[in-house]
Amino acid sequence: MDISVVIPLLNEEESLKELHDWIVSVMLSNQFSYEILFIDDGSTDKSWQIISELADFNPKAKGIKFLKNFGKSQALHAGFAKAEGDVVITMDADLQDNPEEIPQLFKMIKTDGFDLVSGWKKKRYDSYFSKNLPSKLFNWAARRTSGVVLNDFNCGLKAYSNTVVKHIDVYGEMHRYIPVLAKNAGFTNIGEKVVQHQARKYGHTKFGMNRFVNGFLDLITIWFISHFGKRPMHLFGALGVIMFFIGFAFASYLGIDKLFLNPTGRLITDRPQFYIALSTMIIGSQLFIAGFLGELVLRSNRQQQRYFIKEHLNLPQ
Repeated sequence: MDISVVIPLLNEEESLKELHDWIVSVMLSNQFSYEILFIDDGSTDKSWQIISELADFNPKAKGIKFLKNFGKSQALHAGFAKAEGDVVITMDADLQDNPEEIPQLFKMIKTDGFDLVSGWKKKRYDSYFSKNLPSKLFNWAARRTSGVVLNDFNCGLKAYSNTVVKHIDVYGEMHRYIPVLAKNAGFTNIGEKVVQHQARKYGHTKFGMNRFVNGFLDLITIWFISHFGKRPMHLFGALGVIMFFIGFAFASYLGIDKLFLNPTGRLITDRPQFYIALSTMIIGSQLFIAGFLGELVLRSNRQQQRYFIKEHLNLPQ
C-alpha cells in the first residue's frame, strides 16, 4: 500500500464527507493505493455516524473510536499503530490542510529519501495575536531547544516513512514535537515543505491559548527526556553531589574555625553560615536521592494503556 492518511478529529461532522471525497479524488487521480484512518477522539456530535457511513461506502475508509477524549497525541498513536502504507500522511479534519499536497509529500519521502517531511503554513489565515505571534515564539523556542530546524512544528500536515511511525512513541501532548521524537530515535533526515493553509470552513477551533503554555512546558519535558531521560542520575546525582560537597566543605570550615582558629567566638549554631551549609547539604542529598529514585522508576517502568478504543471500522480487532 502506498499511503495511509491518518486523521485525528474531535467534533468535525460538517467537514468529514468533503474531506474524504477530496482525499479520494487525489488518490484516484494519482493512482495511489491508500487507506484513510479516521480516529474519533471522543466526539459528541455525529462524527462517528458519518465515519461509519463513509466506511460502508468505501472499504478503504477506516475508523477508530475512543471511549472519550484522550487527546490528539493518543489519537495519532492509535492511527500509527494501524497504518499500513509505505508513507503515512497526517492531517487535520477541519479542511485547513489541503489534500492536494499529498502527492508532493509522498514523492519527498519515497523518491527524495526523507524520513519525515513537515508542512510549513507560511501564509496563515488565523488571528495574528491569538495564533500567529504565539506560534512564531513557540517555533523559535522549539528550534533553539531541540536543534531541529523547522519553521512550523505544530502543522498537522506531515509525511512519514512507515518505519518512523512504528519506532516513535507519541504520548501526552507530544504531537507538537514528533520531529524531535523522530530525531531522538535516530531519524535525522527531516525536511520541510511550504503548504497551503486554508481558512476554517466549518465550526471553530478546538484549541485555546492554553495550548501554547502547555506546549512550552512539553518543550522543557522533551528537552530533559532527550538529554537525561535514560540517565536521570547524570543530572540530579551530579547536582546533588556538587551541592552536598559545597555544603560539607563550608560546614567543615566552620568547624575548624570554631575548634582551632577562633575557639572563643560565637557558637556555630549562632552563625547564619551554618544553616546555609546545612541547607545546601540537605538539598544536595535530596537531589541525589531524586536521581536514584528516577533510575529505579526507569528500570521498573511498565507501559500502561493510555487510551481505550470503543469500536473499529474496516480494521482487525
